[in-house]
Amino acid sequence: MRKIALLSGCLAFSSYACAGVSFGDKTTPQGEFSINGSARLNYQDKDFQQPSKDNKIQFTLAQLLLGYDSPKFFGNADIRCYQYDTLCDLTVLTYAYAGYKINETDHLTVGLQPVPFGPARFWESSFYGSLNNTMGLQDIHNLGLKYHVEPHSGTKFDLAYFVADGGNYHGLTKDSARYTANFVDHDQSDQDVLNEKHMWVAKASQDFAWDNLKITTGGSYWYSQIENKTQNTDGNRQAWNVFGQFNYLNTGVNLTVGHLDIESKSVTSNGQNVVGSFDAEYMLANKGNYYTAELNHTFKVLDDKLTVMPFMMLSGYLKDQNQFEDSERHIAGAMFGYDNMYLYAEYLWGKNDPFLGGSGEALGRGDHNKWNKMFNLTLIYTF
Repeated sequence: MRKIALLSGCLAFSSYACAGVSFGDKTTPQGEFSINGSARLNYQDKDFQQPSKDNKIQFTLAQLLLGYDSPKFFGNADIRCYQYDTLCDLTVLTYAYAGYKINETDHLTVGLQPVPFGPARFWESSFYGSLNNTMGLQDIHNLGLKYHVEPHSGTKFDLAYFVADGGNYHGLTKDSARYTANFVDHDQSDQDVLNEKHMWVAKASQDFAWDNLKITTGGSYWYSQIENKTQNTDGNRQAWNVFGQFNYLNTGVNLTVGHLDIESKSVTSNGQNVVGSFDAEYMLANKGNYYTAELNHTFKVLDDKLTVMPFMMLSGYLKDQNQFEDSERHIAGAMFGYDNMYLYAEYLWGKNDPFLGGSGEALGRGDHNKWNKMFNLTLIYTF
């Protein structure tokens, strides 16, 4: 099974800007066009139950980011070329959307775009990403329409409708050359083929601030139709979460907890169904509770030129079925940022995780319930 870190280019660095080039002026009706990107090198040292021979330094990604901004309109696109064995053996469109600014805070967005589910696009600070990434709940991009409104200072609402998932692109698998984990048209003859559509997502959050303490709390809900192509029936997906983000000076605490309930109308799934992402197919248990918790702290050194952020992240999927084994992925690490270079050093440990030494059954019924460990080192150059 392919394994790859799950993070997104310049937008993932929040307070850090990519250099890139730009044309025009965003304060004029003609607007400003921008071109940015990134490239990555990666090294992994794996301590899995099954021996691994691919511990090596390799180039893993070339990324192109296109942007447009003006007083009334905006747009963004993210094109990625991953390398497993050869350059661009996985190529995906992460997002491509356009928007209209109703005022300074409210806007409409249409296209392939982030789903407003959870506290933000990313729920934590690690590079490799939490288990909720692999489940298809965090950093998700689907095709649809989103309305964002802020009726009062610090109060934010999102209402979105997605007609279809993010789609399949160029890769080695039948339908899993995807950035986002979706139900896929797979090669497993004993499992029903599902298609998710007509997705409704709502999110609400509120910001609070007292001196050096800043808090954001909120919740989100996801309801969609699940088309069972094999049985010619319709089921549904329901998911919800509540979240809190707490920041005091340079210390942050993030917590998200929620529930997933998939009704696939399948007579063969036995409580799990096939999803795919990053050119890998794997099972996902239909029902359970999930969580992500993180503690981080940011240091500025060398006359504020170097940013150092150590963090500890815990994530898991606690499955409702008694015979299924729970899945966990935890990460301790640090990010080092200097100018347009970023280095992530992370130690991961987890069990029943398809992207951390587990089999295709890991996120479903589970495979061996034993811990796998890995050291992940990623160098990112942004331009």
